[in-house]
Amino acid sequence: MYESHSVGVIIPAYNEAEFVGDVIRDIPEYVDRVYVVEDCSDDETPEAIRTAAEADAMNRSPAADRRDGDLPSISDLHLESDELAEKVGEFYAIGRIVAIHHAENLGAGGAIKTGYQFALEDDTAIVATIDADGQMDPSRLSQFLDPIVAGEADYTKGDRLSNNEHSRDMPRFRLFGNHILTLLTRVASGYWEITDPQNGYTAVRTDVLDRLSIEEMYEYYGYLNDLLVRLNIAGAAIVDVPLPAVYDDEDSHIRYEEYIVNVSQMLLRDFLWRLRVKYPPTRGHPIGLLAAFAGATATAGTARLLHPFSSRRTDADEPTGTVDAVAMYIAAAVSVLLVLAFDRAVHTEETGYD
Repeated sequence: MYESHSVGVIIPAYNEAEFVGDVIRDIPEYVDRVYVVEDCSDDETPEAIRTAAEADAMNRSPAADRRDGDLPSISDLHLESDELAEKVGEFYAIGRIVAIHHAENLGAGGAIKTGYQFALEDDTAIVATIDADGQMDPSRLSQFLDPIVAGEADYTKGDRLSNNEHSRDMPRFRLFGNHILTLLTRVASGYWEITDPQNGYTAVRTDVLDRLSIEEMYEYYGYLNDLLVRLNIAGAAIVDVPLPAVYDDEDSHIRYEEYIVNVSQMLLRDFLWRLRVKYPPTRGHPIGLLAAFAGATATAGTARLLHPFSSRRTDADEPTGTVDAVAMYIAAAVSVLLVLAFDRAVHTEETGYD
């Protein structure tokens, strides 16, 4: 328990045999549950998880075990969701460690999604996520919990970019990519003040998490960006937690050529979805109407560009449709800029951020 709040930690693990044991052993004693989601690894990650779980159970103090008594026994979890039961090959508990093994590889987002579903069934008050590659220091977890416990945030996330000292050791191509994704995610999510949306060190109130339709959460590496959009629609308050970037011998599992395409497409879909849900044009909301106008004029411009001549006039009488198309594209672009400006103004009014 942390300040009278039960706490769970999710550790997604795929081919992290070298690091996952140390991460498990470093989880603070006040954490009540540790959900280690092993994503169908092909190395010795499952064995490393079991060894670390046994060591954690042996070293855990009796006082800490008594504090866990408010949570249900892990044996009472029966995977109410058919989807969850199908993707979990097996799970077992050793002390506070819940080892969950996927039947097939579902990616980082899929592992986090499974962990969230377990935490929701387990009635933990706050659930955090920490990667298994050793880049995130578990001893900093209290910095993510404090704003939630104090009622200042519903969701906290790491931020390696706001402080130049913290991002100094980040590889340059990752730093550049993270800055680009910060801008795109601000637009898509409506959280105009957030930085470093790709940071997987997070914590969230489970009562908020329960409102986010987690079963529909994106399962590729862009799950963090997708989650921010869902949090915005739910009206959740977010706080960034500054922390240094740490890089050692770990390998990235991201294929960047796929990542850029997939996440960009997902962000566009999420942006349009958020506008439709928050500012429905069918109810006459000005932002929704502007967005609908932008879409209509862009579509009309494309049609004009592809069919430049009128069927009622000869080619000689009708000039090319390029000028008309460009005018429509400009109108669409101005409308999009107005949508973004008004969206940011609404967020500023709601949160006080500028």
